[in-house]
Amino acid sequence: MIQTSEKFREHVAHALTDADLKIALTRTTGLLQSRRRQVIDEYPEYAQARIRAQAIKDHTLKHLGHYLEMFEANATANGAKVHWAATPGEARRIVSDICVKAGAKTATRVKSMLGEEIGIAEALADAGVERIETDLAEHIIQLAGEAPSHIVMPAMHKTREQVASLFDEKHGVAPDSHDVTDLVASARRELRKKFLSADVGISGANFLIADTGAIVTVTNEGNSELTCTPPKTHIVTVGIEKIVPGMDHATVLLRLLARAAIGAEITQYTTFYNGPKREDDADGPTDYHIVLVDNHRSEMLGTDLQPMLRCIRCGACMNHCPVYAAVGGHAYGAVYPGPMGSVLTPAMSSLEAAKDLPNACTLNGRCKEVCPVNIPLPDMLRTFRARQWEAGLTPPLAQWALKGWGFVARRPRIYRLASGLSVYGLRLWAFGKGRIRKMPLASSWLKYRDLPRPEKGSFMQQYNASEHAKRSRK
Repeated sequence: MIQTSEKFREHVAHALTDADLKIALTRTTGLLQSRRRQVIDEYPEYAQARIRAQAIKDHTLKHLGHYLEMFEANATANGAKVHWAATPGEARRIVSDICVKAGAKTATRVKSMLGEEIGIAEALADAGVERIETDLAEHIIQLAGEAPSHIVMPAMHKTREQVASLFDEKHGVAPDSHDVTDLVASARRELRKKFLSADVGISGANFLIADTGAIVTVTNEGNSELTCTPPKTHIVTVGIEKIVPGMDHATVLLRLLARAAIGAEITQYTTFYNGPKREDDADGPTDYHIVLVDNHRSEMLGTDLQPMLRCIRCGACMNHCPVYAAVGGHAYGAVYPGPMGSVLTPAMSSLEAAKDLPNACTLNGRCKEVCPVNIPLPDMLRTFRARQWEAGLTPPLAQWALKGWGFVARRPRIYRLASGLSVYGLRLWAFGKGRIRKMPLASSWLKYRDLPRPEKGSFMQQYNASEHAKRSRK
């Protein structure tokens, strides 16, 4: 995927006029939020599990080199060929070389954001290999020629009606109807024969288990098993931060992952792959490769961005982000959208290329609140904003506005007077109506939203009035 984060504002302007996008986002994010809330309420050990998950990830990151070497030794002993890639380019070259050596013509693929990050589609194209996306959502966006808009639900931006039209046009045999069941059956009919004839299967991994050398995939459709088992060659591409010390640690994270991602206790399929086909196995690949990718992750170790490496890619932060819910994932112009993407994208590319992303946040803190490994995303976004200021990347108008606000904020009496006058002025400007739809110097803000008429008085004025009333009643 070509990064276009520098066009964030342009993308946002386009997204806000897309009525179908609004429908798709509202349907899905609302459902995911309510499901998550329900399963968390039904999981009394959630708070303790979250603390333990954070501790597991922090411990593993502190000793990352040790556990990666342990994993390599055990995976190699199991029969895997382990490759190390410092950059996406190296990872693509490794994947391409394996495909060429295998004489591959077709490759089935399980959804993996690491695959998007390194450009697995380009690697397969370079090797002359036909790519077949097997995840239902990835199948949809491959047919549409689009990029994923969400890390768990790549086709979140599409409505059911749009998917039905796409299948009518692209599938060899059109769906029997536009009901969800028939749409799924149509995709299954389209993909099934390709699973069994693929030369190479490519997957990511949700976790790497150091003390066994196993990889873990977590899916809901069974496409991982059909991708990783029939082909003679299986390639795993995975970020180095996915390592955990052992099975017990993986199970803690597994119990949190599905709850945070889709609001379920566990996914339909959780599979542990321990190497190529062995003598007594009924099936499995005879050639098994694991590509461990760094891509700036080791540079984040020991810095204030290290907690970002705890991320287990559940997508809960974007499901609860008001900015994501308004503009969708494509507006971010990067592989990773939403709050976690606004941290990862500048960390993996540059702050100059992604300068608008850290500012695409209201700092309401919901992303941190719902994160199963307690990543302080708002703090990191503030850190990036500070770095932008120090590097002179903040626009001149914003600099003047922040300096003016800072001047007033350091003088409480002036601040309270100014805020009180602002509230009074906005109430007058509302002309007795409940919302403000036009206002000088705020046309950009009010172009896509209304501003509710403020309450009577600033917060401090209302607080003081409340305290005065309490004292009067005594």
